[in-house]
Amino acid sequence: MVATPIGNLADISERARTVLAEVDLIAAEDTRRTARMLTHLGIRAELISCHEHNETERAVEIAETIRNGGKVALVSDAGTPLMSDPGYRLVKAVTGAGLDVEPIPGACAAITALSVAGLPSDRFFFEGFLPAAEKARQLRLRELSAGTDTLLFYVSVHKVKSTLKDMISVLGGERPAMLAREITKLYETFYRGTLTEVLEQLDADPGGNKGEFTLVVAGREGETSGEEADVLKVLSVLLEELPASQAAAIAAKLTGQRKKAVYALAMTLRNE
Repeated sequence: MVATPIGNLADISERARTVLAEVDLIAAEDTRRTARMLTHLGIRAELISCHEHNETERAVEIAETIRNGGKVALVSDAGTPLMSDPGYRLVKAVTGAGLDVEPIPGACAAITALSVAGLPSDRFFFEGFLPAAEKARQLRLRELSAGTDTLLFYVSVHKVKSTLKDMISVLGGERPAMLAREITKLYETFYRGTLTEVLEQLDADPGGNKGEFTLVVAGREGETSGEEADVLKVLSVLLEELPASQAAAIAAKLTGQRKKAVYALAMTLRNE
């Protein structure tokens, strides 16, 4: 499993370069994109596609290649394989066949963004891509709103502004955040501040409608117990359809918590 650069090709590790030059076969999410990277590195290799639509079939082929003594590298379009990219079925098939899988570590956009976000990094939750549909996206954000861990997201250029607006609506515009655009590339940009300020900066940037985005958002302030987190998760779903009092009554029955305390949490969520 070979991590590749997320933008700047100089970030390829010496070990990754060596492995890609020595394997018998490279399985790539996008063979054309990987071929351009290999040409830049001066590496000639046999390529096959391995993406979400053919991974199950490819896993059988790749496992057989390894069983016969071959060495295969898996790469994604950029960064570390399996981070919101295909690959886990392949790993499962290969290890299930009693064969070895070796990680070749390197760049990861989520961790790279977290390292410069200036937000707590001792505990974080990697969400990856949120649902594309607005209602489903808002529902998922409500489920995440109770957590105190820093949140990491990948966001497409077509959804970045609508996602920020949904976050302002659900999480609150004062949540600290950092939006990273084109990390390690020529037009690398970081927008910092509250969610509201980040959206304003993005709107004001003429280049803000291009590139790849990674978003880091602070978790909910204060300590949340395990029981409270469960209640908040239930409430976040019920409040989508019900008044606070009715949602609190149902949540109290489901979780065994006191109705008065649950209602207070419901009102907190509603206000946020």
